[in-house]
Amino acid sequence: MKISDFQTKDVINIVDGKKLGQITDLELDLRQGRIDSIVVPQFTKFLGMFGSSGTEIVIPWRNIVKIGADVVLVRMDDAKAIRSDEEDLQARS
Repeated sequence: MKISDFQTKDVINIVDGKKLGQITDLELDLRQGRIDSIVVPQFTKFLGMFGSSGTEIVIPWRNIVKIGADVVLVRMDDAKAIRSDEEDLQARS
């Protein structure tokens, strides 16, 4: 499977049935040669328009339940996976 194949799939949380969005990035463990997590931008509705709020949902690979033809089913029980762009910049520094 290619990374571009992931980016066309909708990510659905099976806990509440909500569509979280589409995968925009992957976090890799280069030492082990595997995917650590998938990253989905969190969108907000502002004045009837959709826009990015600058936060991302980082979903660990272990939380992926099933990868189907059109969707990726995940189990997200907590809100700890949400990361802002500022936190990401600080973590990379």
